[in-house]
Amino acid sequence: MSQKLVGRSVARREDPRLLSGRGRFVDDIALPGMLHAQFVRSTIAHGEIASVDLSAVRQVPGVVAAFTADDLELGDITAQLGRPLSEFVPTAMPVLARDKVRYVGEPLAIVVARDAYAAEDGLEAARVTYTTLPPVISEEVALAPGAPLVHAEAAHNTLVDVSLFATDGIDEIFASAPCVVDVETRTGRQNALPLETRGAVAHWDDREEQLVLHTCTQIPHQVRTVASRSLRLDERAVRVVVPDMGGGFGQKCVVGREEIAAAAAALRLRRPVKWIEDRKDALSASFLAREQHYQVRAAFDADGRILGLDADVVCDMGAYSCYPFTAGIEPLMASAEMPGVYKVPAYRVRGRAITTNKAPTGPYRGVSRPQYVMVVERLFERAARELGLDAVEIRRRNVITDFPYTGVNNITYDPGSYLESLNLCEQLVKDEGWYGKQDAATAEGRHIGIGYSCFSERTGYGSTAFAQRKMQVVPGFDISEVRMDTSGAVTVTTGTMSHGQSHETTMAQIVADELGLDIAKVRLHQGDTDRITYGFGTFASRSITIGGSAVRLAAAKLGEKLRAIAAARWDIDPDDVELTDGVARRRDDASDALTYEEIADIAYLQAHLLPKNIEPGLTAAATFDVFNDGTFSNATHGVVVELHEGTGQVEILRYVCVEDCGVAINPQVVEGQCRGGIAQGIAGALFEQVTYDDQGEPSATSFMDYKVPTAHEIPDVLIHHLETPSAFTETGAKGAGEGGTIGAPAAVLNAVNDALRATGVELDNTPITPETVHRALHLEATS
Repeated sequence: MSQKLVGRSVARREDPRLLSGRGRFVDDIALPGMLHAQFVRSTIAHGEIASVDLSAVRQVPGVVAAFTADDLELGDITAQLGRPLSEFVPTAMPVLARDKVRYVGEPLAIVVARDAYAAEDGLEAARVTYTTLPPVISEEVALAPGAPLVHAEAAHNTLVDVSLFATDGIDEIFASAPCVVDVETRTGRQNALPLETRGAVAHWDDREEQLVLHTCTQIPHQVRTVASRSLRLDERAVRVVVPDMGGGFGQKCVVGREEIAAAAAALRLRRPVKWIEDRKDALSASFLAREQHYQVRAAFDADGRILGLDADVVCDMGAYSCYPFTAGIEPLMASAEMPGVYKVPAYRVRGRAITTNKAPTGPYRGVSRPQYVMVVERLFERAARELGLDAVEIRRRNVITDFPYTGVNNITYDPGSYLESLNLCEQLVKDEGWYGKQDAATAEGRHIGIGYSCFSERTGYGSTAFAQRKMQVVPGFDISEVRMDTSGAVTVTTGTMSHGQSHETTMAQIVADELGLDIAKVRLHQGDTDRITYGFGTFASRSITIGGSAVRLAAAKLGEKLRAIAAARWDIDPDDVELTDGVARRRDDASDALTYEEIADIAYLQAHLLPKNIEPGLTAAATFDVFNDGTFSNATHGVVVELHEGTGQVEILRYVCVEDCGVAINPQVVEGQCRGGIAQGIAGALFEQVTYDDQGEPSATSFMDYKVPTAHEIPDVLIHHLETPSAFTETGAKGAGEGGTIGAPAAVLNAVNDALRATGVELDNTPITPETVHRALHLEATS
């Protein structure tokens, strides 16, 4: 029998196409008669719309049409939670702003022209007048008494206000604890920055009586639902197709306004319409993330064991709730999962989402976990200092070691390697001699620090987990179909959507192993709502955990049919048939064999030979869901940094990651996920931040203003794999997509603080700017 593929670093099947220029992205699509669209966008952060005059726009050479909200009469995009108004306030997001604008860059009108240049010229001719309103550009302004309201229905500019947990007697626990530490952190607003910006090409197919929307989205079926409802079409009359996609990271797993407007223009004009987001709009007007404020206390006993955690979380969600997750996505995630890998016996948390005059917030790789992991890890560092304990030892005393473990947050954690990853990460750093190098550097007057973060990543969120958030749209299950043709080749579908995670490789590995088939015989279809029965797309590290499990179950069902047909020919029990190397063989007589092509001929071309209880054809379908709290990957990150006194620059000298995502379907792919995630986590820790002036104008509209790390700033990463298989997925795999991003900010921040230990200064906010580091080092130099 041939060697199993799952667990091997099979070469990525996507690479030959993508690296040779044969990929097909949204902007590569060119249709006869295609028009190009751009959007007239608000130039102010907050105001009532007095008029939108497009008369001059329509006279610009090359402009074909220009539409306002009144012209298109589209339904709004409204995300809902099934919570009382005291906890959640729904806000409608119009496809094009009608009466009011709420952030700089909000789309007001769409201009459609014969080419992209004419569309841009048309924007210049638009005349919009406003009655300016005071902008709400910070948490302090938003929550101040008498503050202007971004939405009239959202009192105190609060969209979400929930207190999910409050352990009885927690105040007494803090009052009597030998050690109480507190941390206040703020994290900068970030942009996910996929290499490919958002875009769409829409056209009306007369023959099918169907609007076809090509777009780069992680959630094609949800885009179809919103488009059909906004355009008032039957859902059958909308087909969403996703070609190759150059990154998403969560920014593309919400439904955008522009893709709906482009579809509406194509429907109205009965001509193809293309919209491609330019980098300025991508930086300033696309979905952002991460701007959060934590005030957290922790109580410890004299031995360093945590007694309680008390948190107040405020997330700045910008102007609107994103669909389908709502403005609750960040505060609910933080509130539910903050205890993480630690045995926290008492917990109280309040989570709020506020609305401001900034571009809306959507998911971004990790969703609140980089932030709450950072604050909890800072609490352990501070407690270790107060109690005179080693920073790794205090973690050892508190990590969960007995599984399954049900936490104070009512989440049950499946087996993981929390302590093992912590110990191994520290050992790897020691083995490379970094503690000795740190001592030598200190003697030379240099500033080297070592920091750690220990965390888990909840993955495999099923319907039960999302239902607990009371989402109106409850993601969870996935559906897969597997079909074999008469050549013995297999086509498999998945409701997940790859934007760089190698689904074409990893899903094929699962199918090939299950059917005993050459991987070259397996082809994956994804991202087409007419081909794929249904799916919730890709986010929350669900592709392999949920989608891969559905794929394996569907392949197993097809394998059962192959065995049943072969068994009927030999008049034996199907359990006595083995599938291997593209052949069905009798277990008791390997010389008796049928190739898959021969079985397929019977199933399709000679169906009269089939037993009456076996239907013609070789197709199978399966669904998969997780009806518990999901599964938990875990990792420990160790970082060594040097602070340069003259410039305040933070140089990362070494990065060590010990991760456990269960069964790694393809270790090379997992390592790629780790490295990419760590790069984005470092970016959040040290570089990236979207800021606004006091009028709500974004400061970062180009890469001259928005600092992103390059290969020069990202170090080589040592990755060591542990493997604790999951009992809740069909493959034993846990998710791996977000862990790198989750652990990096905490580890980097702790390393920087370790390097600053002689100064007495502690930093708790990110990004860590050179100016901040320089001031801290200067304090030591002048003391």
